[in-house]
Amino acid sequence: MSSGGSGILVSFLGALQASVAVLLTIFYGVIAAQFSLISEGSARDVSKACVRLFLPALLITKVGSELHLDTLSRYIPIFIWAIVYNALSVALGITLTKLFKLPAWTTPGITFNNTTSLPLLLVQSLEASGILRAILMGPDDSNSAAIARAESYFLVNSMVSNSLTFALGPKLLGAQEEDAPEKVEEVENGNHGEQGQENNGDVEQGAGEPHEQDDNNDVGNRDDQQQQQEGPNERTSLLPTVVAHNWNEASKRSYKRGSHYFSRLPSWLQSTLAFLYSFCNAPVVGAVIGAVIGLVPALHRVFFAGSQQGGVLNAWLTSSIKNIGDLFAALQVVVVGVKLSQSMRRMKKGEASGKVPWTPFVLITLVRYVVWPVVSIPLVWALATRTGVLGKDPILWFTMMLMPTGPPAMKLTALTDVNGSSEQEKMSVAKFLTISYTISPLICFAVVGSLKASEAAVGQ
Repeated sequence: MSSGGSGILVSFLGALQASVAVLLTIFYGVIAAQFSLISEGSARDVSKACVRLFLPALLITKVGSELHLDTLSRYIPIFIWAIVYNALSVALGITLTKLFKLPAWTTPGITFNNTTSLPLLLVQSLEASGILRAILMGPDDSNSAAIARAESYFLVNSMVSNSLTFALGPKLLGAQEEDAPEKVEEVENGNHGEQGQENNGDVEQGAGEPHEQDDNNDVGNRDDQQQQQEGPNERTSLLPTVVAHNWNEASKRSYKRGSHYFSRLPSWLQSTLAFLYSFCNAPVVGAVIGAVIGLVPALHRVFFAGSQQGGVLNAWLTSSIKNIGDLFAALQVVVVGVKLSQSMRRMKKGEASGKVPWTPFVLITLVRYVVWPVVSIPLVWALATRTGVLGKDPILWFTMMLMPTGPPAMKLTALTDVNGSSEQEKMSVAKFLTISYTISPLICFAVVGSLKASEAAVGQ
């Protein structure tokens, strides 16, 4: 066998091992659910914590540590690329759905892939396999440094992708926050008031929904009265009673005053503000904080420099944030396994209905594992070799080639619940997602193609 063929085989086996490692992590989540180690409610809580706490912490440490004034130019192409490929995916999904008269969930299935936990876990597995060493910048660049950059690039892409989901999903698709199905809890439990109170900053509740917030205030008042009657419980604030009461009263007054001014604005301005407000979510806040820390030299030094170089916060504050951020990737993939276990249980209960919709499955699989790699790999290669817009970082080229690929996001299960789909359609989506994640090692072909294209670009 030629050395070139041997190199491709080694790269393929390394990518396959990394993909199987991700699949096995999902399988561990299935095992945890099957043995009742993680319940459905616990999985929702863990997923919510991942998206609202662990992911922002990961963004703060990864983006903050990698982003400098000198490296800012590397992230601009990621922002543009994330917007472009998501917009094209939306257009393609709408076109194929209408052309072939497919179920409504086909559009988000084509549009939104898993951009957070799976890519991060894949990169960690690639680090263990060592196949990224071939495209490192040079002797001064270590394998761990390249992996850290790759993670930060994927996280920035994830932040953009999720933000577009928050903003465009409700209007175009009825979609919601990836891996944070609060709306499903609302549908299943019928607890609209409590969920509305928890979702003040989420996509389902825009800036122009005063009636829902009034209901939330009423719920808050009832909760306060109930806690006074029953004593402390798991929802009791840890703040002193006076502070908690004053905080609640200030929040109510601020909301009423804001609603009064908001209602007096022109309707077009209300719609614009509501659209912009949909971008306010925990991952975006984490990314903004990380960007500020990274771009301000004094903050970057105190957060990430060594103790002898002025990093007074590194050993305790930064380390604690990094500890909870590192929980995100593996834990969120385990939650995916729990969700798939739930889907398989529903499948077992509905064996006579909900056939796998093969036409949407084939189209989504082709778009995610064939079409986008065929488009992204040569396009990024051409930009890297023929222009200077992507800089000189091969890891950036490699990650940009992979960003549009991968299985659909788990939000499809939430979408069918929110839309009030029939049980047969829910079973179909559950089976579809189960098969999609089972064949997720197909991404190894895109990994090998991206690796070889990046190597070729380095030699240009």
